[in-house]
Amino acid sequence: MLLDVQLDARPDQAATRAAELLAAGVDGLFTFEGPHDVFLPLIVAAGASEVSETDLMTNVAIALPRSPMHLANLAYDLQLLSKGRFRLGLGSQIRPHIEKRYGAEWSRPAARMRETVLAVKAILNTWQDGTRLDFRGEFTQHTLMPPTFVPGPNPYGVPPVLLGALGPVMTRTAAEVADGLLVMPFHSHRHFRERTLPAVEEGLALAGRGPLGSPGFDLFPQTIVATGTTPAEIEAASVGVRGLLAFYGSTPAYKPVLDVEGWGDLQPELNALSKTGDIMTMIDRIDDDVLRTLAVVGTPEECAAEIRRRFGDVAERVCAYFPGSTHPPATIRALGDALRG
Repeated sequence: MLLDVQLDARPDQAATRAAELLAAGVDGLFTFEGPHDVFLPLIVAAGASEVSETDLMTNVAIALPRSPMHLANLAYDLQLLSKGRFRLGLGSQIRPHIEKRYGAEWSRPAARMRETVLAVKAILNTWQDGTRLDFRGEFTQHTLMPPTFVPGPNPYGVPPVLLGALGPVMTRTAAEVADGLLVMPFHSHRHFRERTLPAVEEGLALAGRGPLGSPGFDLFPQTIVATGTTPAEIEAASVGVRGLLAFYGSTPAYKPVLDVEGWGDLQPELNALSKTGDIMTMIDRIDDDVLRTLAVVGTPEECAAEIRRRFGDVAERVCAYFPGSTHPPATIRALGDALRG
């Protein structure tokens, strides 16, 4: 398996950080829609000579507040800058963020994301093939494309459009219309096998696509990792992981993952604690069983073995998060080497 890691840097530091991560032997870089724009660090990194021939991906760009035309333009240009190594990863976010943070409209997220993926692909294909743009959906329409605004065929081809999902409806939607599924990092091995993979197979069948593993659709698992070369390093890394798991676990939309493991009562408890700001108690509620079930913990070699156990038969690469940790290059290299080995 190949190893992708987060380009966790401000745009003005992206080139330097990208070079550091690539020197550590990672195979690809992805950005997260957090305190900075999700596209700008990739644009900076793609233009740096040290980042040539490196896979780049948004993971994810929040789609609902953005126009499919904007997304298509950005995907086209990043495909140019990266010389064909870009993947556009899209996600829906949850209702409070869409309405209260982005000030955008929320309704029927799976239906909207389905249309967004199809619209972006229609625009990109129009530019690539010279066909007339005629996308008419329920939520968005794109029927005007004067020659002045046509960039022409991309010399590196049309970039893949991926969709992030956790629940069965969005997962099924991804398998129907996207080029791949970004598996939400908050999951367990059991949830992935019992909920995610069946929904993928349903979506592929509904669309008349081949079974999982056929060309045209890829899985991109994401996992939260606490690693180190000593017990002390692993324990230190686990603190940040527990915090991220507590944050995810407090969200009602992620309760089904806890339900599968018999921990459904933990979600409302974490949610109540989050509203009082009792972060330390939230972290304490992520015990070792929860930690090792929802995240991957151990030495680089132990983490690689667990990642390959969870995903090795269905995916060729994994996206790893190291919340709260800045690992030395040797540790990241050891994880990547063990995954590829």
